[in-house]
Amino acid sequence: MVVVARMVPRILVVWIVMLVATVSSPHAHEMRPTIIDVAFGDGKSIALSLSANAEAMLAGIGPEHDTTDAAPQAARYDALRAVAPDALAADLRAFVPRLIDGIGLRIGGEAVPLTLSGIDVPPVGDTATARQTTIRLTGTAPAGEVLDWRFDPALGASVLRLSNAGEEEPFDAAYILAGDTASLPLGAVVQPRGAMQAVMEYIPIGFAHIVPKGLDHILFVIGLFLLSTRMGPLLWQVTTFTLAHSVTLALAALGIVTVSPAIVEPLIAASIVFIAVENMMTDRLGRGRLLTVFLFGLLHGLGFAGVLAEIGLPPGQFISGLIGFNIGVEIGQLAVILACYLAVGLWFSHKPWYRRWIVFPASTAIALIAAYWFIERVGLLG
Repeated sequence: MVVVARMVPRILVVWIVMLVATVSSPHAHEMRPTIIDVAFGDGKSIALSLSANAEAMLAGIGPEHDTTDAAPQAARYDALRAVAPDALAADLRAFVPRLIDGIGLRIGGEAVPLTLSGIDVPPVGDTATARQTTIRLTGTAPAGEVLDWRFDPALGASVLRLSNAGEEEPFDAAYILAGDTASLPLGAVVQPRGAMQAVMEYIPIGFAHIVPKGLDHILFVIGLFLLSTRMGPLLWQVTTFTLAHSVTLALAALGIVTVSPAIVEPLIAASIVFIAVENMMTDRLGRGRLLTVFLFGLLHGLGFAGVLAEIGLPPGQFISGLIGFNIGVEIGQLAVILACYLAVGLWFSHKPWYRRWIVFPASTAIALIAAYWFIERVGLLG
């Protein structure tokens, strides 16, 4: 008993430190891939439109960081985030040669020289939201049936979308991890993307949106774990959550349901508070919990939709890409549960003091963190 008494405070400290470490500063932004739209015009003209977090590029924050505040250059980033559009555009013009050097675009094995044609920087706006700057490049495309793409690993992941000028929908697209390359067929040799290929490409995207980037979703899943460490009931909760967010994710991806992130994100934070508080008010998993998890899953699905809206789903393989993304999300959730079980549940869930020294403190920490996020997301923090 003496040994257990000594271990409990340490366990409590570990839980609190792990949870508090997930709190992001009001100006922290998730590192997202650069979206590159490549449009083929009449003749040999080719136009590239890069939608990117230009401040992160200028500050030198690379893909090794999940959020901007996790990088040593966080102060530089925050300063750039407050720079007026004209001034930031001037800094970007000086940076563009470095950007072009980091782009490897070849068609038919021949390099495509690129030049700057314009920069569009949005107003500063709400500094709690990352602004997406558009950098436009132009070039002359040589004849060829294959497009090879390389993006400097220091610039992070990229989403490449190919289209013909005047057409809204791309005829091909690819999600390319930092450091990877891609080869996409052009013209008459374009073949439909296979269903399994689309599934496999989108599994890591879904997983990454949970681990390590989905801190709010991680806290939600930990909240589910805390009420019941028995695998059967726990898996029912996670499966219910997955089914629910799959519904709204599909509806949002199809454009049937559209809800502003300004509404969704605060509500997601509120859902985490609710689950954490419920953990402290009951010690059993009832049918009402599953209904609650389902309703909150619908809400979280709208949050996941924001990622797919930026990245897009592969042309001709909408369902396969959506399935792959959902599989990745599910694997990420199960990874969180497994980590919690191995760290805490396996050793202490059967102890009489488990709720008092594990569930209550951890749920309190989760509730406080999520409440902070809610206040931040409704704009009450400067």
